[in-house]
Amino acid sequence: MYLLGVKIDNVDMNEVLKKIEVFLADGRQHHIVTPNPEIIVFAQKDKEFKKILNEADLSIPDGTGIIWASKILKGDIKEKVSGTDLMEELLKNQKSKCKNQNDPSSSPALAGHYGAGISKFKIFLLGGKNEAAEKIAKKFSNIVGFTENINEAVELINQGKPDILFVAYGAPKQDIWIARHKLKYQVPLSMGVGGAFDMISEIIPRAPVWLRKIGLEWLWRFYKQPSRWKRIHRAVIRFPSAVINSKNK
Repeated sequence: MYLLGVKIDNVDMNEVLKKIEVFLADGRQHHIVTPNPEIIVFAQKDKEFKKILNEADLSIPDGTGIIWASKILKGDIKEKVSGTDLMEELLKNQKSKCKNQNDPSSSPALAGHYGAGISKFKIFLLGGKNEAAEKIAKKFSNIVGFTENINEAVELINQGKPDILFVAYGAPKQDIWIARHKLKYQVPLSMGVGGAFDMISEIIPRAPVWLRKIGLEWLWRFYKQPSRWKRIHRAVIRFPSAVINSKNK
């Protein structure tokens, strides 16, 4: 369906992982985007960004607000699929560098608790701050490269020859960068992941599971990062208002 003109695919996590299996095997380049309420608000005033979102190979419903809006507009989005959760799931399917190699969550044989069976691929981390990418790379053996420097990104990506590129420059910059540069590198799957590096590296603690389940992870992020208030305002004030206005038209 489309929310305020932005395409959202009706997929759950298991379906996303199965699609990624196909993406990694078909020999072509693919772009996954993660529209959340804030991103959809951004797209209303940026035609290039909206076009990039709508032309992506897969657009996952990243946010409880997306599910709410789908119900308000009588859409069919069935489940939130967080970009951070997806990145974590893909990382967990690899052999971890943590000391406890008997931990099932770090075993390559786990193949994800969603059962998609994805394994044995290489990942490059681009962006982030405060050495978040480096911290993640120290935990997982399948990271073939990382950098925060956008100017050296393409060269390092091509040297690493990854299967998956995660870009953490925030929206809309990360997806615009992917769209403008993907022909300069050969990576089967590129995905913008926003603040996922901070949470997976544990620079910013992730919200408790119970808060995530009731759709209040945004409140936790605001508590941990008050400087995000403008972003929170777009997500919890401007987005619902725009959805309700669109319903009444």
